[in-house]
Amino acid sequence: MHNHSHKQTEKKSDSPKLFLVGNPNVGKSAIFGLLTGKYVTVSNYPGTTVEVTRGEVTIHSEKFLVVDTPGVNSLVPMSEDEKVTRDILLVEKPEAVVQVIDAKNIKRGLFITLQLVEMDVPFVIDLNMKDEASGRGVEIDEAGLRKIFGVEVVSTIAVQKKGISYLKKAVAHPHISRYNFSYDSNIEDGIAKIVPLLPEANISKRSIAVMILSGDKTLKSWLLTNLSGETIKLIETIRDKAEEKYSIPLSLVISQQRLKMVDGITDEVLTKTEGTDKGALKVLGDITTHPWWGVPFLLLVIFVLYEFVGVFGAGTLVDLMEEAVFGKYLNPWAEKIVTTFLPVHFLQELLIGPYGIITMALTYAIAIILPITATFFIAFSIMEDSGYLPRLAAMLNKIFQTMGLNGKAVLPMVLGLGCDTMATLTTRILDTKKERLIVTLLLALGVPCSAQIGVILGMFGKQPVSAMLIWLFILTAVILFVGFVAAKIIPGQRTDFILELPPIRMPQISNVLVKTLSRIEWYLKEAVPLFILGTLILFTADKLEVIPFLRDAASPLIVNFLGLPPQATESFIMGFLRRDYGAAGLFALQEQGLLNTEQVVVSLVTITLFIPCIANFFMMVKERGLKAALWIAGFVFPFAILVGGVLHRLLLWMKIFA
Repeated sequence: MHNHSHKQTEKKSDSPKLFLVGNPNVGKSAIFGLLTGKYVTVSNYPGTTVEVTRGEVTIHSEKFLVVDTPGVNSLVPMSEDEKVTRDILLVEKPEAVVQVIDAKNIKRGLFITLQLVEMDVPFVIDLNMKDEASGRGVEIDEAGLRKIFGVEVVSTIAVQKKGISYLKKAVAHPHISRYNFSYDSNIEDGIAKIVPLLPEANISKRSIAVMILSGDKTLKSWLLTNLSGETIKLIETIRDKAEEKYSIPLSLVISQQRLKMVDGITDEVLTKTEGTDKGALKVLGDITTHPWWGVPFLLLVIFVLYEFVGVFGAGTLVDLMEEAVFGKYLNPWAEKIVTTFLPVHFLQELLIGPYGIITMALTYAIAIILPITATFFIAFSIMEDSGYLPRLAAMLNKIFQTMGLNGKAVLPMVLGLGCDTMATLTTRILDTKKERLIVTLLLALGVPCSAQIGVILGMFGKQPVSAMLIWLFILTAVILFVGFVAAKIIPGQRTDFILELPPIRMPQISNVLVKTLSRIEWYLKEAVPLFILGTLILFTADKLEVIPFLRDAASPLIVNFLGLPPQATESFIMGFLRRDYGAAGLFALQEQGLLNTEQVVVSLVTITLFIPCIANFFMMVKERGLKAALWIAGFVFPFAILVGGVLHRLLLWMKIFA
């Protein structure tokens, strides 16, 4: 539990609390947005709500504090998200819990319902996405469900804002469920022995006893604060004795018995008929995950991306901004104004010299990178909003298994195409420490961020297609190879892959616009200051004559080993400050005709694999610890140069671009 968020709620503890709980991807954030009117980014891939969002809603003139908890598959935590949600229920006392269930996937939802019943918390069931369920021929008997659990059941279609008034009415009268169920006699015996030893808590002692029997290690700190060492030892002995009676882990036994009860309930309330979903979108949905057709579709997506971002964004728009807007108007005006009003030579150089804030930083950040980033953000938002990203994860699951990861890991990797720093943060959705570490390494090594991809696509737009294919092939091979080796070296195990596939939807223009604009705003706030900082460092380095010194020092590596012109050294130094800044430097060299096709491929492979930018490095320190971050940087740096050098030799030997 993040302490700071808990303190905030203590201040407001006079208003009753309302918690939203549910599986990932069931529309909790959308319901939260409708209840509180506070905008939350609604993306249909898991892992976007690791941070807990809070807001307020007034129901019958009473104010409630609404807490949107991270999506969970169980309240016996397996991942960080699930621990956060369970802790919120354990530590903060809710007036009501709204369990949001995806109506077309009720079994997954009822698995959590049973855990809420066990906790003795007052709750309401919200069957969301009613339209999609009906489209698939899934009908749920709400009255039947209400009768079984003795709690209010409502249906909503959050995206169309339907059913929210019913939900508000139900929330005003939440009930503690009177549904009774029991496990086999051995487990019940264990529960009966543990319950008397437990302290009072916000959730029932029975539910805590079941968590303990499930071998829930995340409860440890709570138990240590609330119980004596001897009691904990006693509880562990009871647990071990119960576990001895089975050939499989006790947690699995408990899950299987719960699932059996879920099946029984589903049989009573669920009827399936022929769905009405027969449209083009369903066909498209089937194609995107098809083992054979999925690949050509992915290639088609990449081609459209290349045309839109690489050719239109990096070609047409960059030329317009760089030559017309900056070249003809802004830079000449800036030069006039600066030379007229600032007669000091040093300041003139600082603003409009070769490493000037206006001539270099702003030209790079706004004329070269912004058009590319903006087009990429538009494309990325469309892919996100249409539900294509999770399908990509499902399709690539097999490939990821060779790297000791599962398809869930595709999500941070795909997010890395937006920004590696952000993506490193979302590795929290992965279940094991090993997976989080491998993905952090691969993000730092081989996943270029959107601004960098944009520049790279722009450079390839002016080269033969074979150049881009070689770059793509080398990167894929490197990521698979390093992932495969890392999976063997890094200790720990892999978890199984369960990812709910949302249906393919028509992206909504409003959503795409909001996402694109918020990302552009983020880019301007985050990246532009770093560009200016980078330029200042270059300017200082130039004045202190460090650049020629660095150029000479790195020159044997850059010139002899990688076969690049000495000016490329600066791009690599810049690449550490901002990945895209390094690539933008190479873009400029290509424009000046200083790089041939072979050098473009070698330099881009090297800079893509090159050290992550400073922001990403700090994020790695924050998420994985300094030691791991230094290890990763220490590996990535020489490895990138090595791959570049080998590629340079290979291309010369095979005479591909000769």
